[in-house]
Amino acid sequence: MTQRWVLHIDMDAFFASVEQLTRPTLRGRPVLVGGLGGRGVVAGCSYEARAYGAHSAMPMARARRLMPLTAVTVSPRKGIYGPVSRRVFSVIRARVPVVEQLSVDEAFMEPEELYGASKDEVIAWAQSLREEIREETSLASSIGAGAGKQFAKISSGLAKPDGVYVLEPERNHELLHPLPVEKLWGIGPVSAAKLHALGVETIGDFAAMEQRDVEVSLSSKTGLALWRLAQGHDDRPVKERDVAKSVSAEYTYPQDLESKAQLHSAVDRAGDSAFRRLLKDGRGARTITCKVRLADLSIHTRSETLTYATQDKQTLMAVAHRIAFTPAEVGPVRLVGVGFSGLDSHLQEVLFPELDRSVTVEDRVPGPALADVPAGLVEVGDSGALPTVRLSDSKWVPTSDVHHSEYGHGWVQGSGHGIVTVRFESRSSGPGRMITLKEDDPGLRPCSAVCSLDWPEWLASDEEAALDLPNVSEETAEEKLR
Repeated sequence: MTQRWVLHIDMDAFFASVEQLTRPTLRGRPVLVGGLGGRGVVAGCSYEARAYGAHSAMPMARARRLMPLTAVTVSPRKGIYGPVSRRVFSVIRARVPVVEQLSVDEAFMEPEELYGASKDEVIAWAQSLREEIREETSLASSIGAGAGKQFAKISSGLAKPDGVYVLEPERNHELLHPLPVEKLWGIGPVSAAKLHALGVETIGDFAAMEQRDVEVSLSSKTGLALWRLAQGHDDRPVKERDVAKSVSAEYTYPQDLESKAQLHSAVDRAGDSAFRRLLKDGRGARTITCKVRLADLSIHTRSETLTYATQDKQTLMAVAHRIAFTPAEVGPVRLVGVGFSGLDSHLQEVLFPELDRSVTVEDRVPGPALADVPAGLVEVGDSGALPTVRLSDSKWVPTSDVHHSEYGHGWVQGSGHGIVTVRFESRSSGPGRMITLKEDDPGLRPCSAVCSLDWPEWLASDEEAALDLPNVSEETAEEKLR
């Protein structure tokens, strides 16, 4: 028996599972979700793909080489993972009032009714929740339980896939101590390197260190907190996540940006995405940050802080362009990001806002408008264009969602040379048929990925999705999401 039970829930292969849920043809097949360009990385992969050695954050090119011919690679779909996540967590929050959500697919909870419960009672409760989530969304999840967050997190990993694992307190050291020290929540690459230099390889080795050695090798406050975790002391409360301190967006390009025009176009792209998140947050920003990663993988950042918080896009973007690095300063750039921080709900009117909005001609070289380019793709050639991998000569981007007036919802499997091949299917349709159409077929149009869920009643009540009709266009969905 134990007094406290903390549970960690993690949706199994969430991104790939959503793809398989809404595209029945992919069920049972290796699926990679991520960037399709030369520098793309795997955002998620199905368990069928993991069996061949793929994993998240792996370079996509390497992952694809590991896959069999039956594997499918799809681009992440804007707007679909959020609604699915909210439906999952609506089930969880109906049973647990306080949920510490870590991301779209994982969270901690500490149900009051499990205080002092037996192992079997915890297993039964977790299984019941998993069944509710599966019934509501058709998605699998794994739940781990232990006497603290650290033990619950490790246990959920042992529960995968699609299971429950409960770690009794008397077995904490048995499970924790043999693990590599990097497995301890909070130990990053830098801390791990310092500990390895001292001969510390496992969590047990770390737990056996003297307090003075911990204080010397790691920062005293953080190091001691991690040391106590290694020894099995984890009394951290489960609580709602703190309000975000910043919003940002960044994009990696398949070819290095080498001109000022390209750089400023990239700032526009990242700034637009970050600004939409700022509006969704509802607060204004004081600090604007530009970030670049160079061809040698080094990172450079530059920030400027206003004397007031604002949601004025012209002001924020003017500052972003003013502080942006250029290839002439730092060399070829492969990643560009824009962030807004110093968030404050008290917005101020400024007497002379044009002073902060000023950008010299030298600071801002106009680039191409990105809004008219399908799926963010831009041809290489114009000095101001953002480089990309051009998948075909077609406006219909492979793996994008479409709707046909006769055949219904589908997704593009291939395009080019005047024709487009579409697999017409959605969550409730079962595996669909593949039809080849002319590119200019009047019945074919782009469609929001959300429509593939076939959840009209749920989406009508989801304020974030703001969708009340099936087959709404991507443009309308994006406008409503803003």
